[in-house]
Parts: sequence; C-alpha cells; structure tokens
Amino acid sequence: MVSRPVDVLVAGGGGFIGGHLVADLLAQGKTVRSVDVKPVDEWYQVHPDAQNEVADLSLRENAFEQTEGAAQVFMLAADMGGMGFIENNKALCMLTVLTSTHMLEAAKAHEVERYFYSSSACVYAADKQTDTAVTALAEADAYPAMPEDGYGWEKLFTERMCRHFSEDFGMTTRVARYHNVYGPEGTWTGGREKAPAAVCRKIATAVITGNHELDIWGDGEQTRSFMYIDDCVKGSQMILAGDHEEPINLGSAELVSINQLYSIVEEIAGIKCTRNYQLDAPQGVRGRNSDNTEINRVFGWEPSIPLADGMARTYAWVYDQVKRELS
Repeated sequence: MVSRPVDVLVAGGGGFIGGHLVADLLAQGKTVRSVDVKPVDEWYQVHPDAQNEVADLSLRENAFEQTEGAAQVFMLAADMGGMGFIENNKALCMLTVLTSTHMLEAAKAHEVERYFYSSSACVYAADKQTDTAVTALAEADAYPAMPEDGYGWEKLFTERMCRHFSEDFGMTTRVARYHNVYGPEGTWTGGREKAPAAVCRKIATAVITGNHELDIWGDGEQTRSFMYIDDCVKGSQMILAGDHEEPINLGSAELVSINQLYSIVEEIAGIKCTRNYQLDAPQGVRGRNSDNTEINRVFGWEPSIPLADGMARTYAWVYDQVKRELS
C-alpha cells in the first residue's frame, strides 16, 4: 500500500523522459514517487532515492493508490514509440486514454496541487505538415482537428480533458506539446526507438562491423526538429510551475531533414555510409517544426541545445550499447 506523502509523482518514471526527470527532481532535494508498468529491471533508469513502484496506471484503483499523497504530478505514462510503432499500433496508443483518464480522476480526488500532462506535436493537423519546408507549427494549428491517427487523437483528447478538469473542477493543469525528445538512456532498438536513436544505432553498427551500408525509411527528405532531453526536463518543470494555462510547444526550432540527421551522426562517427532508401516504410508527416513564439513570449526561454551537441552525447551512449550487444 502506497501511503508516504511525496513532493512529486512521476507517472511513467521508468521510461526515457521519466528517468531523466526523476534524476533532476531528486537532485533538487525533492521526494519522488516513480511509477511504471514495466518491471523495475526493465526501467531505463532506477533511482534508489525515489519511491519506486510497479503499477498499471490504466487501472483506476492503481491510479488512485499511486496518486495519494502526491503534491504534484507529471503524467508521462503512455504506450508509444517511434513512427513505426505509432503507425502500426493505433489501438494500443489510443488505449492510453484509460491511464490519462484515471490519473486525472485520481489527481482531482486527492486534490493534487499541480498536474502536468505531456502531450505531443502529433496533435497538429496533418494538412499543415505536407511540405518538407514546413511552416513551424504554432499552438493554434491543432485546430480544426486532424491529428496523427491513433496516438495524436488520444493526446488531443486528453489535452481537452485537462482543460475541462481545470474549468469544471478548479484543478491546476499544465500541458506541453513535446517535439521529438531524444538523448541517452532511452530506447535505441526493438521497434519503439525514435529517429535519433535509430540513426545512432545504425551508424554505430556500421562502425563496429565495418559494413557501411544502411537502410533509411522514406527518401530521407522528410523534416523534423529534435529536442535534447535536458531541455525537455527543464522546460517541463518550468511550464508546470508557470501560470500559462493553454497547451504550449516544447521543442527545438532547429529543422533538419532525416538525411541531414544521418550526415550529422556520420560526421560524429567519422564515416560515410551507403544509403538504401525504403520508400514503402513508415515515415509520418512530410515536415514538422516547433514555433517557439509563445514559449519565448511567456517564459523568455526555449530549448537551445544544438542538435549536433545533443547527438554527439547520444551517439556516444548508443555506441556503447551496440558494442556491448555485438561483443
């Protein structure tokens, strides 16, 4: 039975972003309950100073039990992955609505002081993302609604729930729309990894094996922005503590093509690879970038760690994982 009061509950604390967030909160001297559905030995990071709990928060009784005694909640728990996973598991992604709903209900019942929900750039209307030279997406571009099928619809629906729990019940809810978070200590293989980790894995494998031929999903010209994990952790806490009530972008504005992303990591690794383009593979929208006008206006801040710097750190970590697996 969970009973000890804590400063912060991190739902999804065994995940990539959650593990980094728990570490930062503990470093600030906060008491933290970290909850994840995965067995602890499958968590990306385990912090002994946290109260670590294994629980399926899609079950209402578990959500209520784990939320009790928490002053603040970071709701990061979701069934998700990279574009290949999202496009092929729409029902699973939408079933996260159970976790989203039960956690909001639990936070209301236990009178949580502040509630943070991690939404996604996948909420943005698809017809605004059809060009590689995409106009950066501003918060208003989520409507009229036409989000990423499955995953994006669940995120947009839960954004509305946060809004109405705030309006109807007086809860303090904050919503950030994450844009492609990456970094070390995350998923790098197995099908749920996102583009930065997949690129690092492929090039690390090329370096280690000497086979400098690799596959790229699509034509490589699709564009994205990528936010390093440290910026994500800082921005999430800033948004939760702030007064801005509407969903807000949290992402880098540094737009690159997937081909450019490969070139950045090739330079880091010191090799050149032959690229085989898989035009029938999942590749998502044609272009997506974060308009940071609002976060600059409200907070005087935006994610700023350069992609080349973040990818160098990420590649070093992924290289070690690949080498360990291949040895």
